[in-house]
Amino acid sequence: MMDEPAMLAEDDSAASNQLKRERFFQKFAQRFLNFEGIGVLLLDREFRVVEISEMICTLFGCNRDDIIDKTIEECFEMLPLHPRPFDRSLLEGEVFRNRELNWKRDKISFKLMLDGEVLQDNGAVTGAFILFRDVSHLLALEEQIRRSDRLKTIGQIAAGTAHEIRNPLTAIKGFMQLLNKTLLERSMSKEQEFVGIVLSEIDRVNELVSEFLLLSKPKEIKQVPMRIGRVLQEILPMIRNEALLHKVTVLYYPKPELPPILADKELLKQVFLNLGKNAIEAMDGGGTLIIRECIYPHESDKIAVEISDTGPGIAADVLEKVFDPFFTTKPQGTGLGLSVCQRIVHDLGGRIEVVSDEAGSQFTVWMPYAAGQ
Repeated sequence: MMDEPAMLAEDDSAASNQLKRERFFQKFAQRFLNFEGIGVLLLDREFRVVEISEMICTLFGCNRDDIIDKTIEECFEMLPLHPRPFDRSLLEGEVFRNRELNWKRDKISFKLMLDGEVLQDNGAVTGAFILFRDVSHLLALEEQIRRSDRLKTIGQIAAGTAHEIRNPLTAIKGFMQLLNKTLLERSMSKEQEFVGIVLSEIDRVNELVSEFLLLSKPKEIKQVPMRIGRVLQEILPMIRNEALLHKVTVLYYPKPELPPILADKELLKQVFLNLGKNAIEAMDGGGTLIIRECIYPHESDKIAVEISDTGPGIAADVLEKVFDPFFTTKPQGTGLGLSVCQRIVHDLGGRIEVVSDEAGSQFTVWMPYAAGQ
């Protein structure tokens, strides 16, 4: 038989291991509650909040102290969630997986996936927990990949046909210019007007072909470390001149302390010029164009450039199509400008996003830091 000292030593060892496990799980729980990508909401059997992750508080713009000990219905009143993503039926065993929740805060849209499960002790329900997973960036990446594939297909077609279109256009334009000269010598002003229209349309087709060639990515991208502020400062005079014609005020907020990015300056200038001009044209009758350099805590490896306008905004059914090739709301637009911008930003390792409401639209270009930053 085991003597009493040995039994006491074994009990002490078991108690020590149990305490060690409890401390381990306590540290794990604290770390999990501060996790960035996943949030947890812990509820008791009265459906009151026992604990809530910082991620959820940040996402919904609430304070932890205001949430703890409140019923979930009271929390829903504080946060205008309609429809409510779950109710007390969860305590009755109606668990759920991958329930979708859309949330918009400060013009930024979030897409969340929720998992709900009950907690039991000897078969009795003692509470429940809900896991919140922010899948916004994953869905945005999937959509970006789909759009990139479409642009790649269009680019391959463009590469094979653009030159074949341009050759006859060049010949047509040359002969039309000769005809225009002859009509001028004969003072045939009415016919000259018709020829002018033809030449104008030829230039428009040439412009479309040029955008086709951009989609086919004919030039080699030369990425070098640079300050994004320098790129913006080089195009600001052109944007200000354009804004002056449309009675638009331009506000620029630089952030000189931002680290350098790795990019092709000329391609990046093309992106910001296109976004700036689009924003100006959206403000018919005047407004304010805001260009801001910034960083966000949840994007620790990227720099953001926000281009915002005070126009009427983009309708929800149009917003999801703005990067689609050939989709345009402009009478004379080709529908390729934003597609080209997205292609360039994607090839440079970044991404471009848009949010909009009745107060205006905001395009955000995210670019990664240069290596070693």
